[in-house]
Amino acid sequence: MNDFFNEPENQTPQEPGVTSAETRKNSGLVLGAIALGLVVALGAVLLVSLRQLDRRMAQVNEQTERLSQRLESAEQQSQSFAQQASQAAANAQAAAQQRDEAKQSEENSAAQAQSALQAAAAAQQQATEAEQKAEDYRKQREDELKTLQQVLGQIAETHRTALGLVMTLGEKSIRFDFDKSDIEPQYRDILNRIAGVLMTLKGYSIYVYGYTDDVGTQEYNLKLSERRAQAVRDSLVMAGIDRRLIATKGFGASDPRVNGDAAQARAANRRVEIGIVDSTLVFSDQPLPEK
Repeated sequence: MNDFFNEPENQTPQEPGVTSAETRKNSGLVLGAIALGLVVALGAVLLVSLRQLDRRMAQVNEQTERLSQRLESAEQQSQSFAQQASQAAANAQAAAQQRDEAKQSEENSAAQAQSALQAAAAAQQQATEAEQKAEDYRKQREDELKTLQQVLGQIAETHRTALGLVMTLGEKSIRFDFDKSDIEPQYRDILNRIAGVLMTLKGYSIYVYGYTDDVGTQEYNLKLSERRAQAVRDSLVMAGIDRRLIATKGFGASDPRVNGDAAQARAANRRVEIGIVDSTLVFSDQPLPEK
């Protein structure tokens, strides 16, 4: 029984005519075929694995490329944001500078406005003071002219004008003969009295106007009236008045005092008038003031 159990299992009885060498050869072929099959199978598995690995590597590369693109895009956006932030900071700095400049300008404008108000107030004060001085001066001159009119009115006919006074030296004070410009000696005293009053004046100018009657041509009468005005001026200068204060002008037969051709009317029109004018109201380049 032990022998029975010690026999190899599945031991096939050798067929008649088959040797051990053939058996080993067949076994080698089987093993070779099996090995080749295993190699082929392994190669197929390896090829499939390599293809899967290539596909995975391609996917990884594609993902890596997309990731690189995203990173590049993110970097560009980051640079853009940085530039925008820098520009925003620059704009903020410029705005702050403009705000400071505007504030400074506002402060300067306020100071200038205050200064202008002060200057305007000072100018108004000066204007008020000037007006008051002018009013005081006008009243002073008015009083002087009233007094002067009263004094000169005792010598010859004197009346007020817009610029001062006018004395009429006609037949009641100084009589001019027909076609004459000489001043007769009996009238010298009147001119001396007039000169004595005029020499006390300050700030006045003297204008002497000559007139004629209506006999003769206009050209001749203008020259005759000028000579009469000059004769009165010369008498006043001889009495002590500065010649530079006296101007003369002839008006001929214009502006007659009495109309008509009667002898009395013509005698009244042969006259000289003396204008006493406040020199502060007349400029040097103006013509002689009219009456």
